[in-house]
Amino acid sequence: MRMATSRSEIVKPDFAAGRRHFIFGDEHDQLRESIRAFALKELAPHADEWERTTFPDSVFHRMGELGFLGLDKPERYGGQGGDYYTSLVLAEELVHGDSGGLAMGVAVHTDMAMPPILAFGSEEQKREWVVPAIAGQRILCLGITEPDAGSDVAGIKTRAVRDGDEYVINGSKTYITNGHRADAIVLVTKTDPDAGYDGFTLFLVPMDSPGVTREKRLEKLGMHASDTALLAFQDVRVPETAVLGEVGKGFYHIMWELQGERLIGAAGCVAGAQKCFDRTLRYALERKAFGREIGRFQVIRHKFAEMATKIETARQLVYTTAWRHQNGEYPVREISMAKLHAARIAVEVADECIQIHGGAGYMREYGVERVWRDMRLNRIGAGTDEIMLDVIGRSYGL
Repeated sequence: MRMATSRSEIVKPDFAAGRRHFIFGDEHDQLRESIRAFALKELAPHADEWERTTFPDSVFHRMGELGFLGLDKPERYGGQGGDYYTSLVLAEELVHGDSGGLAMGVAVHTDMAMPPILAFGSEEQKREWVVPAIAGQRILCLGITEPDAGSDVAGIKTRAVRDGDEYVINGSKTYITNGHRADAIVLVTKTDPDAGYDGFTLFLVPMDSPGVTREKRLEKLGMHASDTALLAFQDVRVPETAVLGEVGKGFYHIMWELQGERLIGAAGCVAGAQKCFDRTLRYALERKAFGREIGRFQVIRHKFAEMATKIETARQLVYTTAWRHQNGEYPVREISMAKLHAARIAVEVADECIQIHGGAGYMREYGVERVWRDMRLNRIGAGTDEIMLDVIGRSYGL
């Protein structure tokens, strides 16, 4: 017969207790503290200025010095040799720099352009580009989208035609993050227009090559701190050693790259939503209306409950999918779900935070309007909501 539990034995809920997901260890916590301290001290104070001017290249140089650009990259190329979770930590902690554009510029460099070079590049290409990229001495960008081809990657028109032991590239790319500052671009081209998905090839093209023109710095709704370019390629000649991976396999190479990019983006969305939530919670506990703090009203309390639940569902989906990715799986369905869900809840949370702030939320002074503007891109970039839904739906044989 079981005796009644004494009052002293009852475990009371501790809502303020710190939490750490099982994928993270002490080394991740230490890394998290280091990146957060850097972001708060060296990035956040300049965030407003960089919204007007874009962030300087020196940010890459500094992050290279600190070892933040190669956290999960091999040590033989200057990286830290960490696990995949270290890249999640970077994505999460850079939100404390208060600049979505800066975080995106860094992510393009570390998690979009660098991985295909490491995965498919020759040793010479890795030494020439990855080593200085990890050190922050060279900046990378990725060229997929064109004026007439976005989600429809198969519609890419940029051509690379073989001419002896060289290739001649003609075409254009648009919405290219880091396009005005990059030293090299991982460029998606069509080498055989009649071969379907087997007609694409990746090239690693130096941006100072004759015929490469950085035509226009594009103006955007958000992500103002990042430079976004319209690029033109006119009779750009590159040697056959500029081919990245296998000729004709570029489509498959880039589809592989997009999975890691989407998961990192999802982690950034969750962290950004959490930071906006925390900022708004502080506001709701200070702002008074009708004689008490607005957070004490049920309608506002329920808004926070809804937001917290959405953020937590996205976080758990991202972390569990990251665990599978780290352990050798290739869970495209769940990565697509994580990207879709995290991007959506980030925008929803930012919008609700503006509503809770009221008129103040519409003002630049409070910063929440910037979060909404920056987050909105995540439902478009790296695969739109509609494409993610189609990938998920097709995975069930539909």
